Amino acid sequence: MALKSILYVEDDLHVRTSATLALEVIGQFAVRACGSGRAALIAAQDFHPDLIVLDVLMPELDGLATLAMLRRMPHLAAVPAVFVTGMTEPRDLARYAQAGALGVIPEPLVPLRLVGQINTLWRDGAATTAKRA
Repeated sequence: MALKSILYVEDDLHVRTSATLALEVIGQFAVRACGSGRAALIAAQDFHPDLIVLDVLMPELDGLATLAMLRRMPHLAAVPAVFVTGMTEPRDLARYAQAGALGVIPEPLVPLRLVGQINTLWRDGAATTAKRA
């Protein structure tokens, strides 16, 4: 399946704006960008993304809590997710994997590299899924 749509959750307005622009223009993805976990929960009710991309450190609901709540929505229960974070110690990576993440994009986020990073994680995730089938 081709990657076409992304739910992107990032609380930093500047990062969110530049990353969304890169995803839409360079990646040609349909992006629904949200500034908080709560906004993502509302936006996700009528959006069926192929991928969820979340910042880990956000006020109120962090990325892990947001993903857990998104997973309760039947149409998002199996949608792959990727975390964006500077927290990349082995114990952190294990938490993200346990939450079901395809992988991690390390911060600082470089918008011009973002599409390639997401495509690589998407391709590698699809290959892993195909091996399990």
